[in-house]
Amino acid sequence: MGALFVPDRVDTQTPFSVSAQVGNFHVAVANYYQVPQREVIVLRERRIRDDELPVVLFIAQRARVRPATIVDMRLRGMSWWDISVRYGIRPEVYYVPVVVTPGPPYGKAWGHYKKKPRKQWDTIVLADDEVVNLVHVRFLSDYYDVPPERVIEVRGHHPDYVAVNYEVARGRSGHHDDDDDQGEDRGNGKGKGKGKH
Repeated sequence: MGALFVPDRVDTQTPFSVSAQVGNFHVAVANYYQVPQREVIVLRERRIRDDELPVVLFIAQRARVRPATIVDMRLRGMSWWDISVRYGIRPEVYYVPVVVTPGPPYGKAWGHYKKKPRKQWDTIVLADDEVVNLVHVRFLSDYYDVPPERVIEVRGHHPDYVAVNYEVARGRSGHHDDDDDQGEDRGNGKGKGKGKH
């Protein structure tokens, strides 16, 4: 694999470029989860952090409830795991298979699944940050049609998932040296918007 291209950190960029990255992230979230972009903005306006927007929609789709219902529970202080349990969402739903054992910040999350046989996965309890990381790996790898390991690699170089989304999207557009050997099937820079995974 070639050298990883790492752009300037988000906090050193101009307000315009940061705003554009956030906007692109919202578009990706809306497309993947098949909701209007305005709905994503409304969730954010209710004090849901950008990194947690996909979690709201992930849980809402599986629970078959409106995203606002999940936000209400979150703003009342419930953890993502407590909300999941409330709707019968099991630990296996969050699992994403990977070919390598991830390091921080993912190691602990995947460690839960590696340490136990599948029949014992119902005993797993995920912390908020673990839920966020697992949901993002699924969302970004599905949407941009890249291996989960690529998302994990990029996350190691960026402070948040808005920046990770930007970097992975740039990679899909052919801006990375390590994409050169992937062929034209990865070259248009547009996610699939699969949703409801």
